[in-house]
Amino acid sequence: MSTTISAAELHRKIAAGEAVELLDVRTPGEYAAQHARGAKLIPLDQLDAAAFARERNGAAPVFLLCQGGKRATMAAEKLAAAGCADAVVVEGGTNAWAAAGLPCESSGRGVISLERQVRIAAGAIVVVGVLLGWFVNPLFVWLSAFVGAGLVFAGITDTCGMGMLLAKMPWNRAQ
Repeated sequence: MSTTISAAELHRKIAAGEAVELLDVRTPGEYAAQHARGAKLIPLDQLDAAAFARERNGAAPVFLLCQGGKRATMAAEKLAAAGCADAVVVEGGTNAWAAAGLPCESSGRGVISLERQVRIAAGAIVVVGVLLGWFVNPLFVWLSAFVGAGLVFAGITDTCGMGMLLAKMPWNRAQ
């Protein structure tokens, strides 16, 4: 279980002048759309936890942000396994940071969040599978069944293969 902090409490620490390292583990596209001021981007799929832990060498705690908290928790677990025990997850992620009216930056480039991309892709594949099953060949219904099984697996294991795949797409990469 990772340590957590509210966005407001973290902002109080920053305002008080405490040394804070803020790490955003979302995709570059999500980061460009909006991120907490001062946050450094290292996407979760590119986070080399061992190298990060070595480079820090006892520095101040690292505070992790993602969209809502899930990827930050995964990053904290990776860092803890690499010996960086002072990783703290910001509860509610960037969504909570922005909702609290805390300072954010943006490049103006809007990108749909990874979670929404997964829902759009899964829904589109299910619809295509049903339509192909209806109009082309009934066996295409298995495409929809495969996506449904993947969603059940993602819910049970709290991992999402489609999300990991979409994170590697060009529109989710830095320009």
